[in-house]
Amino acid sequence: VQLVESGGDVVQAGGSLRLSCAVSGVSFGTHDIGWFRQAPGKEREGVAWISEADNLIHYADSVKGRFRISSDVVKNIVHLQMNTLKPEDAAVYYCAAAEAPVKNPLGSREYKFWGQGTQVTVSS
Repeated sequence: VQLVESGGDVVQAGGSLRLSCAVSGVSFGTHDIGWFRQAPGKEREGVAWISEADNLIHYADSVKGRFRISSDVVKNIVHLQMNTLKPEDAAVYYCAAAEAPVKNPLGSREYKFWGQGTQVTVSS
């Protein structure tokens, strides 16, 4: 199983970025995908989650209305569109896979497979 994030960059506050997570070795029909982030000195935070198996999406309150998670089941890629970025969104962003169903989508405990992370920097 492999998850590879891409798309991290430096962006000004108010700008947008799209992160991608290429997934191999697991199916979206059996595994849910979550996006997490971790800023220096802070705990890892669940940002968004998608379940193709249950046709569900969930967001953290901190990103609701600004971020959008989507999946391309043909290419096995999950995207995280991030709009109206704020300095507090700066972090290393990780995608992770957990066997469905996930009881706590934004908690990291159930996620067995993780990517290496991609850095998002937001300048004010």
